[in-house]
Amino acid sequence: MENTQATTEVLNDLIQINNDRIEGYNRALKDLKDGEPDLKSLFLANIDASNRYKNELGKEVEVLGKDIDTSTTTSGKIHRAWLDVKAAFTGHDTHNILEECEFGEDAIVKAYRAALNEEYVPAFLRDLITRQQDEILDAHDEIKALRDSVH
Repeated sequence: MENTQATTEVLNDLIQINNDRIEGYNRALKDLKDGEPDLKSLFLANIDASNRYKNELGKEVEVLGKDIDTSTTTSGKIHRAWLDVKAAFTGHDTHNILEECEFGEDAIVKAYRAALNEEYVPAFLRDLITRQQDEILDAHDEIKALRDSVH
């Protein structure tokens, strides 16, 4: 029973961080200039991916007989508040938007690594988390490369 509760907490933590990721990219979409359709497409694709991850993780929480946590993390809320303050002073240029997206990608990568370090997570869930992490790492690298290419 303890393993079920601990596993549920890990899955719900990943659901929360995906909620943060969705909120972050929605905010980034609002800050984008109209002439950046490629970035808009990328951000929308990352939102879609996180929605898919949440659904996959949520199904596993339900199978364990537990409730899905649909909130965002406190740290995610705090980070978004900081972004509001920072944006007031720095504006919404593409480099800053991508820099903040990379910060968010770093956070989700860290959360997935932490989840995979939990020894009680069953193998079938470890496979799911690893697959999602691999996709997130690809998205992180793409955001970082874009950030580095914009001055």
